[in-house]
Amino acid sequence: MNRNPSRRSFLTTGVALPLAGVAGLWTQHRGAATTESGSAPRLSYRVLGKTGLKVTTVGFGCMITSDSSVVERAADLGINYFDTARAYQQGNNERMVGAALKRKRQDIILSSKSMTGDKQGALADLETSLRELGTDHLDIWYLHRKNTPEAVTEELIEAQQLAKQQGKIRFTGVSTHAPKELIPALIQKGGIDVVLVTYNFSMDPGVGAAIAQASKAGMGVVGMKVMAGGFRRRPPGPPPSGPGAPPPGGPPPGGHHPGPPSQLQREGAMLAALKWVLKDPNVHTTIPGITDMDQLDQNLKAMAEPYGPAEEKLLARQLEYISPLYCRMCGECAGTCVKGLPVADILRHLSYAEGYGQFALGREEFLKLGADVVAVRCSDCGHCTVECPFGVHVSARLSRAQELFA
Repeated sequence: MNRNPSRRSFLTTGVALPLAGVAGLWTQHRGAATTESGSAPRLSYRVLGKTGLKVTTVGFGCMITSDSSVVERAADLGINYFDTARAYQQGNNERMVGAALKRKRQDIILSSKSMTGDKQGALADLETSLRELGTDHLDIWYLHRKNTPEAVTEELIEAQQLAKQQGKIRFTGVSTHAPKELIPALIQKGGIDVVLVTYNFSMDPGVGAAIAQASKAGMGVVGMKVMAGGFRRRPPGPPPSGPGAPPPGGPPPGGHHPGPPSQLQREGAMLAALKWVLKDPNVHTTIPGITDMDQLDQNLKAMAEPYGPAEEKLLARQLEYISPLYCRMCGECAGTCVKGLPVADILRHLSYAEGYGQFALGREEFLKLGADVVAVRCSDCGHCTVECPFGVHVSARLSRAQELFA
């Protein structure tokens, strides 16, 4: 495997001390497997709300993983929370994850998800997930991508409770890109054990407040999208032409920018972003996407190294860099496109391709939006009606998605 010594030395600079002084968190060494440096990883744990499950604070988001050996090694190193979904990789992801974790099933906490909107469809998805994963139960079963209280219907909750009674799941969950709107409703509704939420350094403080509210209510909290779109590398290609804003990655209009961060700085920002989430004690575990051994080793460091001024500086630079590119899913643009485009969804799918390097996934999700959405071209508009409060160059980014995927 190609490894870049300068990259490794950059990522390992700073004070390498175990996290301390955070309630509910402790460390443990494992001797069976080692990191690339030859040392046993230092693992930190938190309790996942009232479930009582003791989870490593860094889990494994399997959505973009295709190499089963990375999943196996993560389990050997002691990561014990693994997350997949029925829809990932057209069902192939569950099959791969199940095979990779078969010998470790009793040692790990396994979750999957269903996007189906009705009781019978959700229960059918669960049966398929159990079969593909090669297990008789899920530790957590999520209702997937529910962004409004109305989407969490009584019949879906009935499906979860029935599955729980039958012993096919241990705990219920909901995943959302809109935690500020959904968490209060879930607390009021009751019956949900775990919430899986978008959370990263770029988001408004209200998201952290909602997460604290969920934790206080006894919900387990799992953080996703913790890398704020990835962007380890500069998005490829020239910006699209047409009406809109300056090129992606360029300075905000009228703003000062010292130039884009270097490759090493962007790589370091990914580790800093994970540390930023981990410093919040209300987040019990995280599911960063991991595609290779380098990313696995990097994420393991986040459990052993503190968040400090160096990380703060890296993230400030990264935030300035991604502001024209990354949708924070705040919901402010909903309904403001004159052509009815689901702006946040399209920008999220673009980040799969450009931020995480997953073009096939981005295009697959884009095409699912339907023929009416796919047919729209932002270049046909003389003026974009969507204004992002965080400075995303919306029309340029939408045009980029249309050029890549349509």
